[in-house]
This record gives sequence, C-alpha cells and structure tokens, in this order.
Amino acid sequence: MGERAITEDILSGGVAGKLLRCTGATTGVVVLSGSSGRVDVARARLFAREGASALALQWFGGEGQVPGICEVPLETFFAATDHLAGLGCRRIVFVGTSKGAEASLLTAAHDSRIDAVVAISPTSVVWGNIGPGRDGIAWPERSSWTLEGLPLPFVPTDPSWNASHVDGLVSYRGLFEHCLTNFWEEAARAAIPVEAIPAETVLVAGGDDALWPSLDFAEAIVQRRKDAGKATRLVSAPDAGHRILLPGETTSRSISHANGGNDRADADLGREAWEYIRKLL
Repeated sequence: MGERAITEDILSGGVAGKLLRCTGATTGVVVLSGSSGRVDVARARLFAREGASALALQWFGGEGQVPGICEVPLETFFAATDHLAGLGCRRIVFVGTSKGAEASLLTAAHDSRIDAVVAISPTSVVWGNIGPGRDGIAWPERSSWTLEGLPLPFVPTDPSWNASHVDGLVSYRGLFEHCLTNFWEEAARAAIPVEAIPAETVLVAGGDDALWPSLDFAEAIVQRRKDAGKATRLVSAPDAGHRILLPGETTSRSISHANGGNDRADADLGREAWEYIRKLL
C-alpha cells in the first residue's frame, strides 16, 4: 500500500487503548488481545504498516472499566467501531485472539458494520468470567459478556475437574472439553451466533492447543456457518498451539499454564494466516 505517515495516540474514556492512525486510511482494524489484558500495540503496528488505521483496544482492567473479563459490555467494542468510522474508515476489521476472538465473533454477530473478522485460537461458545466484575468478586461464575445490560448465556466450569499437565504446566484443554460434555444444554444456549455474522470470517487454530480445543471450536464454527450458507476460511496446523505468531512477533513461554505447540509451528501457521489476513484489509 506504500509508505504512509503513522501517528500514535493514547486513548482513554469510552474507547481506551492506543490508536495508530495511518494517513488516508480507509480501513480500520480493532486489535483485541486475550485474557492477559495486553494492549497489543505491536500487532496493531503490523496493520498500520499495511496502510490501515489500527486500534489496540484496552477492553478491561483500565480506568473506569471492569477489572476482569466479567460481564464486559459488548457496547465496548461497538464504540471502537464508532471511533474508527468517525475517522473516515469505511471498512472495519476485527482481529482477536483467544478471549479477544470470543469478543470479536460476538461483536461481529451483533454489529453489521464490521466487514471482516479474524478469530485466532477461537471458541465457538461463550465461557464464564476470568477475574472479578465491577463488584470485585470473581466467584460464583458469571458470563464474560453483557449486551444491553443483560448477561449472555455461558458454559459453566466444574471446579472438581482433575487437572492434566503438559511439559510440567497445567493444560486447561481437558477442562473445557469436560465442561462442553457435562454442560451440553448450557453449551447449546451459549453458542456464539456465528450464523448471523455477515462479515468475511477467517479462523486460525492449532491442533496442539493446550489451553482449549480451538481447532475443534473452529471446525464447529465452519460447519454451522456452512449449514447457514456462509463461507468461512479456516487456516490450521496440527502442531501449532494456542499462541499463534504473526510475522515478526515473538513470545515468551508461559510459566502459569500450557499453551501447546512450539515457536516454529506457531510462527509457520501465523505466516500462512497472514496472507489471508492481509487480503481482508
């Protein structure tokens, strides 16, 4: 797209995070990280270098925000679209990872202004909260999300689940698989309405994901959208894990839980996915 001037602005208030504004951009990208709460400026720069304006959104844990991923209003993400549209962006793309992918798919299902969505290491259902809500309480469980003030149905977790380990670290994949089976009625109600997403949809998932079964989730999304007559691009690799690396990205291995995969496989899948992601811009 050629070299364009990029300015960086810190945003606060109703839309918080860091905006990389590209001169003359007509495409705006909202970048959502996962449960780390990181404002993913490095990934936003990838899109700014492609000529898009990119907003690395802070969607929880900031001033005036819910401290954890607990009943986060989807209106938070609608406001991000509003902001980019107000800058003159006529094409809106959401790129989310893990819990950010969950948010991206939900937002695209409820906001027809979104033209494309990229869900990296996604889920096909809504899960319960990670961390406390506005009341400072994290348990008993509540939904991760609300819409118009009402909590969305979610799949509960089973605190009696027996943990498994990968490379000495806890793997939560078995927990999510266990809960999908044991709470199948709740899972049916908590399904993200991917059939309603009009946006171009790209899913990126590794078969060796040790955090949750993202490839199984992605394949379920593909099938449900196919049944609804909608196409979906799935980019996957059997040996990649939860942390997919786009070109130039690096990661340190987690010390709190297993992600699966390995740096090479994660980066290889990221490079393959990047070719499809760029086309969405």
